[in-house]
Amino acid sequence: MQAFIQASGLVKKYGERCVVSGLDLTIREGEVLAVIGPNGAGKSTTLDLLLGLRRADEGSIRYWTSNPHQQMGVQLQATPFFPGLNALENMRMFAAFYGVKLTNQQIEEYLARCGLEAVARTDAARLSGGQQKRLAIAMTLAHDPKLLFLDEPTAALDPRARREVRELIRSLADAGTSVVFTSHDMEEVHKLATRIVVISQGRLIAEGSPEALMAQSDCENLEELYLCLTGEG
Repeated sequence: MQAFIQASGLVKKYGERCVVSGLDLTIREGEVLAVIGPNGAGKSTTLDLLLGLRRADEGSIRYWTSNPHQQMGVQLQATPFFPGLNALENMRMFAAFYGVKLTNQQIEEYLARCGLEAVARTDAARLSGGQQKRLAIAMTLAHDPKLLFLDEPTAALDPRARREVRELIRSLADAGTSVVFTSHDMEEVHKLATRIVVISQGRLIAEGSPEALMAQSDCENLEELYLCLTGEG
């Protein structure tokens, strides 16, 4: 299995505070990887380093291609849609940032893939929370990325919307897109992730499939595993 990203010895400091401390992390082709850990553990900073949004003080990051950022999609917790534009128009505008020109038919195909064909011409601001999350993910697909980063993709959604977004992530993975996501919802992690990495105090403290990690720690579920590994509870 090809390694999309290989990070070694990453260190990031803010003044005297070390946020990421000698972290090694591999992201592989064809996996759904969950990055979990307490608030302030260094998860977001680690992902920022991998995405090139911040520069590491020490360590190295090796990518599978010479132009990785053209082949990665990123969905943040809050996606600012363009005021007054509908779902289709937002998608077209976002694609233009990558130098991609999409026809209406192509955009409608992307929206249909995310279950949004019925609201293609609805103002994005008027969509439900779940629809907005799915539109945010659809927009990351505009340049046909090989690797998606999703930050808390179902945060603050109702149960039906959470299920819709989870089904979308599964369908993307089944279609061959590698997915990296963060979440505090251990049920979601168990349902979606093929592999988990646990980060605490800026270090990677555990990794493996949900089943393997629970077996190693003699835990009945991922919530118990999380509390055991991070020293909470």
